[in-house]
Amino acid sequence: MNIFEFAIEKEQFSEQYYRQLAQQAPHKGLISILTMLADEEHGHVEVVSKMKEGVSVEVADTILLTNAKTIFAKMRQSKEKFKFGDSQIDLYKKAQDIEKDSRSFYRQKAQESENPSHKAIFNTLAEEENKHYFLLENIIEFVSRPQTWLENAEFHHLEKY
Repeated sequence: MNIFEFAIEKEQFSEQYYRQLAQQAPHKGLISILTMLADEEHGHVEVVSKMKEGVSVEVADTILLTNAKTIFAKMRQSKEKFKFGDSQIDLYKKAQDIEKDSRSFYRQKAQESENPSHKAIFNTLAEEENKHYFLLENIIEFVSRPQTWLENAEFHHLEKY
């Protein structure tokens, strides 16, 4: 299996995992965020597939964090009481581990690549996976203490990127 096939499999796994999480999510806001993450992973599959075919490709900058911030703001405005189980936290931590692994994989491949275009794309994909990791960190904090997180958050921690 070559590097591109391996990367495609990793991204497809991530996409499927996020779609499963979205199906299990207890709130429509989280469903939206997890679906956006799945869609981003699907976009990564398309990018890597084009790289494999030798087609020139660029990774578009995403507005995932901005959209997530908007969703969290709407959840805050709703004044709903949220309650999540520990099993939800464990699922999001697993997703975070997957993102960390993908980030490391792309960084390593960027270092190994002699093709400047591939190097740039791998670095960009690593940064995208880093954004996913960061978003998951915020989801974990939210699920761990939903009312406090929403009440105290001005969501400026999502503007870090």
